Amino acid sequence: MKLPVISGLEMVKALHRKGWITRRQTGSHVIMERLDPWAELSIPQHKVLKRGIVHNCFVTAGLTADDF
Repeated sequence: MKLPVISGLEMVKALHRKGWITRRQTGSHVIMERLDPWAELSIPQHKVLKRGIVHNCFVTAGLTADDF
């Protein structure tokens, strides 16, 4: 599967649609949280996220390319 090129804002919106909540923003990073099962992600607010960050979010949040 080829990972999409997305921004930090697009990632935060996709996570909100999946039920994640914004816990806080520290500098240029948004800290997102899921309660059941508990997990936490730090999403940098860059114009383009690097592939490793996108991959980590996909694995942790259970996202697919169709979520965008």
